[in-house]
Amino acid sequence: MKLKALTFLLVLNCIIVFRAFAENKEFETFANNQSKLMNDAYEKRDPKTYGQLLDEFKNKYSQLSAADQKLYATYLIDGYYNYSCTYSLLGNKTQAIDYLDKAIKAGYINYSHMKEDSDLDNIRKDPAFIKLVLPLREVGDYMYIIKKAKSYNPADNRPIPTFTYQSATEPNLVILRKTFKLDSVAGNGNEVSKVINLMYWIHNLVPHDGNHDNPVVKNAMSMINECKRENRGLNCRGLATVLNECYLSMGIKSRFVTCLPKDSLHVDNDCHVINMVYINSLKKWIWIDPTFCAYVMDEKGQLLGLEEVRERLTSDKTLILNPDANWNHKASETKEYYLYYYMAKNLYKLECSVSSEYDTETRVAGKKLTYVDLLPLDYFKQKPDRTDYTNKDNQVTFVNYNTNNPALFWAAPGK
Repeated sequence: MKLKALTFLLVLNCIIVFRAFAENKEFETFANNQSKLMNDAYEKRDPKTYGQLLDEFKNKYSQLSAADQKLYATYLIDGYYNYSCTYSLLGNKTQAIDYLDKAIKAGYINYSHMKEDSDLDNIRKDPAFIKLVLPLREVGDYMYIIKKAKSYNPADNRPIPTFTYQSATEPNLVILRKTFKLDSVAGNGNEVSKVINLMYWIHNLVPHDGNHDNPVVKNAMSMINECKRENRGLNCRGLATVLNECYLSMGIKSRFVTCLPKDSLHVDNDCHVINMVYINSLKKWIWIDPTFCAYVMDEKGQLLGLEEVRERLTSDKTLILNPDANWNHKASETKEYYLYYYMAKNLYKLECSVSSEYDTETRVAGKKLTYVDLLPLDYFKQKPDRTDYTNKDNQVTFVNYNTNNPALFWAAPGK
């Protein structure tokens, strides 16, 4: 299987919250068209045409700004990788390995895909292939990486702030609940059914759009209204923020969690943001993902939280994804991709805002945003215990605390 199929999934999932806006529409159109033509050449096993098309792409790509080159680098990586596949299928090992090397140097790190890709079977046992691929395991084999990062330190006593949850009586939350008739949306069932119904509602109401940043005002009322007015969507952070405030308005304790990769090479700007919701009747947090309309269960059908999912991934225990998990009702989500590839990558380290409240992340001068990061012992950067940073442009201060103690991070909400 060539890389294009996997890249398409990544484009669909598009959780790249740090990427810039895709402003160079002319190049984007050219790149998409060139990719289709290169794909045709791949299908026809026509390396001459493929090479000409790749050269044309590289010529225009080289004229881009450094920022745009970073934004569109995936096209170059795809081009090199699929050219390697083309040569491998034709039995030209020298050229196949050469272009695989170029793909890796351009930023390709997906070790797992490379190990499974049948297009590369003709070069898989070649010493040069083995030499190229083996170092990528430490950055691109996500199940291998997260299993190495299984351990925490329950005895870590570094101080972190106490997580807080805004009361449903807060005026903005009251307005949110009434405006969107959230009691009716949640239904008359038990706590779990209400939580899941609200997830479905947000998933159906606002599409996921990972190609653009969220609105400037980052609260549920404003973002929902702007999405309706401008016929737009939100990225995963926006969706989790909106759903979090809906839960709070119903008196349900919830946080949104930024799930991050290890990224020791500083090349992976991708992450994912989901909700952790506390279910009083279960006395536990559960996994809720509005982007993919997803929740996770064990072999008995019991709902699991992030902590449990991560532990089961690292211990090879059974995980079950709800069968209707999907992306924008256009693509079904599979357990193999969503849990064992995408979330295995992004459950390496976790970050939560200390205050779960309305309008948490709208940038206003003088505001202070405080977060706690849960780091595995395997993480390469454990210090400092606390960082403070003030953005010069908006005068917002960001404070981050680090901990290796999962009990502190997953503490149940106070009464």
